[in-house]
Amino acid sequence: MYQALYRKYRSQTFDEMVGQEVVATTLKQAVASGKISHAYLFSGPRGTGKTSAAKIFAKAMNCPNQVNGEPCNHCDICRDITNGSLEDVIEIDAASNNGVDEIREIRDKSTYAPSRATYKVYIIDEVHMLSTGAFNALLKTLEEPTENVVFILATTELHKIPATILSRVQRFEFKTIKTKAIRNHLAEILQKEEVTFDEEALALIAKRAEGGMRDALSILDQALSLTNDKHVSLEIAEEITGSISLSALDHYVADLLAHQTSQALNDLEIIFDSGKSMSRFATDLLNYLRDILVVQSGGENTHQGEAFQENLSLPQDDVFRMIDIVTKSLPEIKNGTHPKIYAEMMTIRLSEKVQKSSQAQELPDNVTQEIQELKTQIQELQQALQSVKKADLAKEPQVRKTKTFRYKVDKDKVMTIMRETVADSQKSRQYLDALKSSWNEILNNISIQDRALLMGSEPVLANSENAILAFDAAFNAEQVMKRSNLNDIFGNIMSQASGFSPKIMAVPRADFNAIRSEFANSLKTGKDNSQEEIQEKQDFIPEGFDFLADKITLEKE
Repeated sequence: MYQALYRKYRSQTFDEMVGQEVVATTLKQAVASGKISHAYLFSGPRGTGKTSAAKIFAKAMNCPNQVNGEPCNHCDICRDITNGSLEDVIEIDAASNNGVDEIREIRDKSTYAPSRATYKVYIIDEVHMLSTGAFNALLKTLEEPTENVVFILATTELHKIPATILSRVQRFEFKTIKTKAIRNHLAEILQKEEVTFDEEALALIAKRAEGGMRDALSILDQALSLTNDKHVSLEIAEEITGSISLSALDHYVADLLAHQTSQALNDLEIIFDSGKSMSRFATDLLNYLRDILVVQSGGENTHQGEAFQENLSLPQDDVFRMIDIVTKSLPEIKNGTHPKIYAEMMTIRLSEKVQKSSQAQELPDNVTQEIQELKTQIQELQQALQSVKKADLAKEPQVRKTKTFRYKVDKDKVMTIMRETVADSQKSRQYLDALKSSWNEILNNISIQDRALLMGSEPVLANSENAILAFDAAFNAEQVMKRSNLNDIFGNIMSQASGFSPKIMAVPRADFNAIRSEFANSLKTGKDNSQEEIQEKQDFIPEGFDFLADKITLEKE
């Protein structure tokens, strides 16, 4: 029976893992030193080696012949774990076993000692699919782990894991694999399979995999099923991935560069008639223009054709303008009812933009000088017009109402936190220092949109339940308070990094400064009043009767 490439060439040792050197080295050292924790969490995009790393780790910690943290892959235990037949290493799919009963069964069985291996290992894939009750049942097991039992959790959606789970596991983040590393690995596999290939074909497959090795091997498997002469050509790779041929893009961009709009439309017609998707065409064109910019900036040239070399003469400003047009047209082409018509409109706009830019470059010197003079005259007229408007406004003053944005702050809550800070300044300083030390980690683990909101803020106060962030813009403060998912991620990261899980309290900086000044004045006033009362008592009590100071209360009419 034929075995898929991603199964046949699955990594069996840490050294065979591609693109995850940091994770592999750390796990090897843990095995070599005997420092095996009771729970691990592997997170990262699909197809980056999380499950493979979990099985290798299970083999390494149980292999009697391991050397420097690497399993031997020859003993009975290693072979049985590879085949999935060792009863002490249990692999579970949380997507189909996400109930409380399944996790309770795992908890009950985990109390039994391993039969053959040193460690009993539970590998729970897609753990984020567990229900709330199942997570609570798993939490109990992680809180009181049985000796020689190791849990390895794997997920593609880290933000869905509760903070209580995150605080009890060692986290390892798997990164997307670089295109070059994928391409080199595919080349090694084809050499073992005694299959020839085009370099551009592997580059295209690696790019389409988008950082996932399993996706790359699946695409390569499809390409091998199409070839009859054991050769993976660029044409086959383009057919499998649905990509537009590089030669077609070369001719299309060359026609745009030569201002031949009708010929560019004809190229588009040929691409459409060959069954290619117009949205894929627009995406590939965007990548093609990006490649031009990269090569013009001194980057690696992955294109071999002569036509691409000629298209490199396209000025960078024109390339940027073309990218803007394609980017704006892409949603219409993807979601519109007539994608071909939108693609044709995009082609005409691209051709006109290049043509106008070229004509502007070929203007005679005298025309350029006249344009500059006209610009100067227009600027003078605008200045004169502004002067007239100012004079009219001075004669007839008008009151303009401007609508200002206001965000209501819970002043009492802020004052309460400030009072707690004064009452126990050392504890409050510890909370604030922990928040500031984790600030960069918080920004690195949230989405781009959330990061843009938090960039203009600063942690200013904190207690065990709240973290006050001062924002330069009141609008950003309001938006942050509306994002519950941001609060969850914030709490998860703080729980993992510092052991407490506060909620965000967003306050505009101007409001915070005003509340702080009011709070400081209230403290000062209270102190001054107490001192004034003491002085009045001293003036009232006769000399020699100071011992009555604590017994006397002054009442003012």
